[in-house]
Amino acid sequence: MKKKTIQYEIDLSNPPALTAAQKAELKALRAKPESEIDYSDIPPLKEDFWKKAVRNPFYRPTKASTTVRIDSDVLHWLRAHGKGYQSRINAILRREMLESFKVKVVKQG
Repeated sequence: MKKKTIQYEIDLSNPPALTAAQKAELKALRAKPESEIDYSDIPPLKEDFWKKAVRNPFYRPTKASTTVRIDSDVLHWLRAHGKGYQSRINAILRREMLESFKVKVVKQG
């Protein structure tokens, strides 16, 4: 028996409208005091958990083909390191992307 894969795409900048039932459920949840929320199935994570946490080893981001204009000297430098210059470009861009997500903590007096 052959199974068909169903794929849905959603435009996150224009999500579908909530149904009346979904709106009612959100309203009821919003009105509920914090003390009535049952967190027993999601215990708090302590700092020790995050020290041992690892990225999902099965996660592989999808790749998209694109055209990028790069200065000749930069491209020469990337290619001079041998095969895999496109992967190096991706790694450099990923490192910069992740760096931009870091929250800058400023100590106050």
